Amino acid sequence: MHLKKILVVLIVAALLVPVLAHAQPARAQQGDTVHVVQAGENLFRIALRYGRTVAQLAAYNNIPNPSLIYVGQQIRIPAAGTPVQTPVPGVTPQPQPGGTYTVVAGDTLSTIARRYGTTYQILASLNGIINPNLIYVGQVLRLPDGTTPQPQPQPQPQPQPQPQPQPQPQPVGSFELGGHVDSFAYPDLMRQAGMSWVKRQVRYNLGDDPGMVAGAINQAHSQGFRILLGVVGDPAQLGANSEAYMDQFAGFLAGVASQGPDAIEVWNEPNLDREWPRGQIDPNLYTRMLAKAYAAIKGANPSVMVVSGAPAPTGAEGAFGTDRVWNDDRYVRGMAAAGAAQYMDCIGLHYNEGIVSPDQTTGDPRDNYYTRYFWGMVNTYWNAFGGTRPLCFTELGYVTPEGYSPLPAGFAWGQNTTVAQQAQWLARAAQLSAGSGRVRLMIIWNVDYTAYGDDPAAGYAIIRPGGGCPACSALDAVMP
Repeated sequence: MHLKKILVVLIVAALLVPVLAHAQPARAQQGDTVHVVQAGENLFRIALRYGRTVAQLAAYNNIPNPSLIYVGQQIRIPAAGTPVQTPVPGVTPQPQPGGTYTVVAGDTLSTIARRYGTTYQILASLNGIINPNLIYVGQVLRLPDGTTPQPQPQPQPQPQPQPQPQPQPQPVGSFELGGHVDSFAYPDLMRQAGMSWVKRQVRYNLGDDPGMVAGAINQAHSQGFRILLGVVGDPAQLGANSEAYMDQFAGFLAGVASQGPDAIEVWNEPNLDREWPRGQIDPNLYTRMLAKAYAAIKGANPSVMVVSGAPAPTGAEGAFGTDRVWNDDRYVRGMAAAGAAQYMDCIGLHYNEGIVSPDQTTGDPRDNYYTRYFWGMVNTYWNAFGGTRPLCFTELGYVTPEGYSPLPAGFAWGQNTTVAQQAQWLARAAQLSAGSGRVRLMIIWNVDYTAYGDDPAAGYAIIRPGGGCPACSALDAVMP
């Protein structure tokens, strides 16, 4: 979460060399051609270039929305003479005998093997799959010669369950307030503070079941709250094979979206080597991930709000090198240039190092760097995207040591902040956000964390030692 505890290792890696900038197509195996999408291209122009139709390329590449492709995406062009089955409206396409099969949501290697009268071991061997449990939506599998699809049982109509009345979250639209929780043990105090959202962070590893989030979603909805899930994966797994990992991650997010959350934040602080592979920090690479994630989430549940992963507010790239950290202002401008706005509903941002009122735009005793100030963050992110998307604070908080021991060295800048100031500044930040016309959502970091060590999360918590919540009362006075 915070840069101060992270940047402790010497610079050892080089910058990622861009590999997707070549406009010329590269030959793929089995006679296919791979075309790398360039800025300004669409599927129609690519199809025209290769003598194919949009429907054929969309079907061959498992593209659910032909209008949604992105710079750097690899489009497979079937070799001359290769038949391509295109979908017929209202008819579910059936797999073809022999040839290839494109993985869809819900598939496993075992179910595909049974469908074609073969074994998962044969499919794994034929496709060079080391772990048969790891396939991803959109993956094209070779099938053994002579295989044909087996007859499938026809689904029987099932009675539809009657919906049960549940507390309904308010629709996304005007400004709303929420809190990042650890235990979610204080819903009444959160309501008093005017909160209607709750945030939880989810750590994803390859092979995880999306059903792992169902409990958190159901808990929030049962209390009448909307829920934002911040989903972040493993940097080492991402760095090992970024394209395959991003496909797996997008498939996981589709499964999460189908569980019914209200919003998903795609990754966390991708401008730091704590959360992104060292040497590969690049807003273009993140935008590729965001594009895959957006398509998967909206395909599974169009009502889910997609929030871009908030960068860490920092100006440390000059001291540590861009293989380890990018300044967040340069990073978000890079996202905007890569077309990230079309793959999000809201721009994620963090503000967690303030020691002055959110009304101030100067006067921080450390320096006047923009990340020190509430308006510095709002204006920087809003202007980077030209006002085309609203802002979502997925973390906004003020740290205070009151009630605890002194703050650790990396947070000593917050040593003189009091609980009363924390409460006053959070309430004012909510007021300013609500009246800005730019901020859709403000998630307070945090409600109820209790750990207080090198990363003093409890110092940010609005539930203070003893159970009091001065910030809840201050927010209650300003929230409608």
